Amino acid sequence: MNPVYINSAACISVQDTLNENFLENLKPEYSSLVLKAIEPTYKEFIPPAMIRRMSKTVKMSSVASHYALKEAGIENPDAIIVGTGIGCSQDSEKFLKNVLDNNEEFLTPTYFIQSTHNTVAGQIALGLQCHAYNFTYVNTSSSLEFSFLDAKLQIIDGDAENVLVGSTDEQTERTMELYKLNKTIKKEEDLPVDYLNSETHGVVWGEGASFFVLGKEKAANCYAQLKDIQIVNALELGETQNFIEEFLTKNNLANTNIDAVILGFSGDVKSDIYYTKAMELFTGSSLLYYKHLSGEFNTASGFSIFMACHILKNQEIPEMMMINDLKKGEIRKILLYNHLGGNDHSLVLLGKA
Repeated sequence: MNPVYINSAACISVQDTLNENFLENLKPEYSSLVLKAIEPTYKEFIPPAMIRRMSKTVKMSSVASHYALKEAGIENPDAIIVGTGIGCSQDSEKFLKNVLDNNEEFLTPTYFIQSTHNTVAGQIALGLQCHAYNFTYVNTSSSLEFSFLDAKLQIIDGDAENVLVGSTDEQTERTMELYKLNKTIKKEEDLPVDYLNSETHGVVWGEGASFFVLGKEKAANCYAQLKDIQIVNALELGETQNFIEEFLTKNNLANTNIDAVILGFSGDVKSDIYYTKAMELFTGSSLLYYKHLSGEFNTASGFSIFMACHILKNQEIPEMMMINDLKKGEIRKILLYNHLGGNDHSLVLLGKA
């Protein structure tokens, strides 16, 4: 099977990830329930008249995709694939509020049109005047992984040479209120959060947009090889290790071949036990976590893949991400394991380019 390369990576997140020196300035957050993304100056990338009509997720994605394409040296990709969990929820809320305020009469269609989940991929394509394959995946926490899988198949089958793949999710005031009511988000009294040894339920919620260019050919500034992806909707705790071992066996690997494992510890005592179980398999690997830097959200795995790309390219692991103190001389393979609330488990295997 031909390799697929990640030739560029761009991310807007709670960290200042658009800054070239962001790895030196990573700041974990333990004392907030909701973390907001550090946004760029949008008028440098988007005409002011358009900015007013764009939701936050569209703006973040437009800029992140711009950076990704520019770094890869691609003007027009052969496909645009975006994964999202809750889509353009700001415009969805505006539309529903408009329905209530106007007693379901005299409604303008603008908010409804902009509230659909595929607005992001559509807006990027409009900006690029790209008429190629355009698709959006909405699979809760595995949306990006499905997008990567689609892009990988497109490249392997010869339908595309360069694919823009991204993930994006935004926060809205009302949704955050509901998440606090249904205990998805932690209570104030649970702060500060101990992500690795939590004894409380719920998470700290974040947001962000991560975009990558996947290519058939290895570019000069290539970050990593996308080796394989495995996704399963439901998994019993006792099946966790088998799930991982079967994935490694499929790729002719043993546990000892994995140099670093990035786990999605979120501080939720109920669902983090999957990661604790997974850790037992990798006593000889660097164990890392990241949601103290990004927050939990539907497509938080985009941040972890972005970080993994930089680790493989720079051959350096940020101390802020370390669970154990084991570091190998060379980092050749990284395994990423993520889920959201115990559902939609995904494994992504990346290799050194």
